[in-house]
Amino acid sequence: MVIKTYDAYTRLSTMEANRFTNFLFEHQEGKKATKTAIRKAIQYSTKDIPGLGGYVFSMEEKEEILGLAVVNKTGMGDYIPENFLVFFVVHRNHRDQGIEQKLLEYTLQYCKGDVAIHITGENQCPNKQFFEEYGFNETHTEMRLNR
Repeated sequence: MVIKTYDAYTRLSTMEANRFTNFLFEHQEGKKATKTAIRKAIQYSTKDIPGLGGYVFSMEEKEEILGLAVVNKTGMGDYIPENFLVFFVVHRNHRDQGIEQKLLEYTLQYCKGDVAIHITGENQCPNKQFFEEYGFNETHTEMRLNR
């Protein structure tokens, strides 16, 4: 098993970005993000679109994606976490085999500063308790005006 890191300096090819987008779309749980939204988060992480960047962490074995984490930097460390874990998805056939733990540990070790994740009733795989075991805690209720 190998974890690869992609960012503004270690760019993704178009083929890899498409592969990662398809993986995240196919293996996410609950309310699905669109492929467009997934691709935008990946592009922001690797600075293919303007922004602060972030990271894409890919755990693979023999060319098979086992899990992916997409982190966007916020640049707002004084009042919200510096890192937002946008996607954290493990292949549905490889869950509960320790991959979640290894990928999250790597992600947290690599990211400098605080890390936030949104967990809704629809996307609880891995579940809230999993993240709480790593020190995440509920800090507030988010309300959103969708336009």
